[in-house]
Amino acid sequence: MKKLLLYIITVMFFGFNGVAQTVSKKDSLIHALQSAKEDTSRIRLLLNIQNLYSTKNYDSSYYYLDEANKLARKIKSDKFDFYINVGFAEYYYYNNDYKKSLEYALKNKDLAEKENDMKLLAKSYNNLSAIYNHFGQYKSAIDCILKCLDISEKTKDSLSFPIRNLTASNTYFNLKQFDQSIIYAGKAIEFGKTFNNPFAIMMGLNNLSASYSQLNMLDSSTSISKRQLEFAKQQEDIVNINYALLNLCYDNFRSGNIKALENYAKELSEYAKKLPDRQTSAETHNALALSLISQQKYTLAKAELDSGVNIAQKEINADALGNLYRSYSIFYYMQGKIKEGGNYSFKYDSLISTTNLKELNFYTEELETKYSVEKKEEQIKTQQSVIRQKNMLNYVFSISAIILLIALILAWRNYKIRRKIQQQRITELETEKQLAATEAVLKGEEQERTRLAKDLHDGLGGMLSGIKHSLSNMKENLIMTPDNARAFERSIDMLDSSIREMRRVAHNMMPEVLVRYGLNTALKEFCNEIDRSGVINTSYQAIGMDKIEIEQTIAITIYRIVQELVNNSIKHAAAKNVLVQVHAAEQEKLLTVTVEDDGKGFDTTALKQSSGIGWSNIQNRIEFLKGKVDIVSSPGKGSSVLIEINV
Repeated sequence: MKKLLLYIITVMFFGFNGVAQTVSKKDSLIHALQSAKEDTSRIRLLLNIQNLYSTKNYDSSYYYLDEANKLARKIKSDKFDFYINVGFAEYYYYNNDYKKSLEYALKNKDLAEKENDMKLLAKSYNNLSAIYNHFGQYKSAIDCILKCLDISEKTKDSLSFPIRNLTASNTYFNLKQFDQSIIYAGKAIEFGKTFNNPFAIMMGLNNLSASYSQLNMLDSSTSISKRQLEFAKQQEDIVNINYALLNLCYDNFRSGNIKALENYAKELSEYAKKLPDRQTSAETHNALALSLISQQKYTLAKAELDSGVNIAQKEINADALGNLYRSYSIFYYMQGKIKEGGNYSFKYDSLISTTNLKELNFYTEELETKYSVEKKEEQIKTQQSVIRQKNMLNYVFSISAIILLIALILAWRNYKIRRKIQQQRITELETEKQLAATEAVLKGEEQERTRLAKDLHDGLGGMLSGIKHSLSNMKENLIMTPDNARAFERSIDMLDSSIREMRRVAHNMMPEVLVRYGLNTALKEFCNEIDRSGVINTSYQAIGMDKIEIEQTIAITIYRIVQELVNNSIKHAAAKNVLVQVHAAEQEKLLTVTVEDDGKGFDTTALKQSSGIGWSNIQNRIEFLKGKVDIVSSPGKGSSVLIEINV
């Protein structure tokens, strides 16, 4: 009666987060998407959003995945093809279209082999194993997962060990090698504990329980399911709570523990209300029906069985339908209705035969396709051989003239290449010299700013504070007329204003918060300060900045660039609003900085003839960081500056 629930496929982007954190992250990413340009950063955002929907909302998952794929094709970028294929493989997997899922998983295996990326190849084999399990191609499934585990060991991809051992456990279970399934389920649990993967621990316990149940070791199976239930409740994992309760219902029915079955069925009926999984819902009706059958409440039991069959047929869940047919046969046999019970036993056997035939048909189609492709390739080879024979005579007659011509062309080409290489080397040396000079100027500028900031703050600031203190002491010892007292107070106020202005200038020259707390905090404080001043409405958004470390020299340079761009929006654009957005991609080590305003805009071609110091400083700093800049603006439509820097 008990079945192993297979929901294992590699999660390629992020791990599982808490609900509140996931919702918050999703809202943040969707908000960032509204202002994202049509470039690789937008593709990355779309894939991150898709991943958050991948196992919860299939329609939304497919929408964002399809958008990412369309944009990748539009801008002719293959950078994210592997992750897009994974998304489609997962989507079709969870929607029971395993043939389509297999198509995308095989594409990824070819990509990983082409790029010689062993970690991605291991992930591809893991997904292929999970898919082959659903086709009943267990030989292919075990071959793939053993290759996956071997590569994972060699690449020391230890974080993947829990899930991949879980896939191995599933595969051995399907091969009815339950001892091996137990071994790999135990490994999944241990690695899950080592690498803090609660999902692997819970599903490992599920597989252990299922294997012991198949070996008819019901006491061990029940004990492990209780451990799974307790741990799932600690993790507040509704899915695994339902799995554990289902397994406990099945085992207690088989062992004849009617009271325990009734208690677990009652608890299952409460938790099942919180689970939106229609596939598991059919199994839930079956478990509740078994509890009612054991209590001889046949009318209620039939209602549960009918509901389960309707759901299983609608969701095309053959496993659940088979369990329900078997329960129906028990239902009638216990009432002495031998004919009706025999009918449902026949339905169960027919369903198993149909499922096996479907798997065999798929395998036959695959072989026919392979044979057809090989036949066409053989025909192409034969035609190519005939063409080569016909062309051979033409080659013989023309080869002498071609050799002479090639010799002349090669001599001229070698001469041009040497000239080109020399010119390239000269250009490279000039570029290196310019970058070195730029670096020296920028470092000298920052050193001078730092020195001036210290001199202002420690020297002039101290002197002004001392003067204020002396004047305050003098006031207490002097006798002045009311007019003189007011004049004295105004002088003290002017001195306070001078001290504040001096400190502001020193802070702008070298913000202490940048040195102490980093770029993210410094940019946030800079934007807040501009916003508070009332000069312009300034907004700041940061994504992923807490997951990346930026060298201080780079941080200072980026800060100056943003400072200059915001000042340009204030001085020249007559803008009312300005947005500063910083996005750090940890995996690609890429920092994207965007500064947008709603000002009067300008003709970007004018920058080529610009002699302004501000824009020249920005260009020099971007070249120093070896970054890329993209400017979008036109008169009356504001402006947007996008900068990409490898950190």
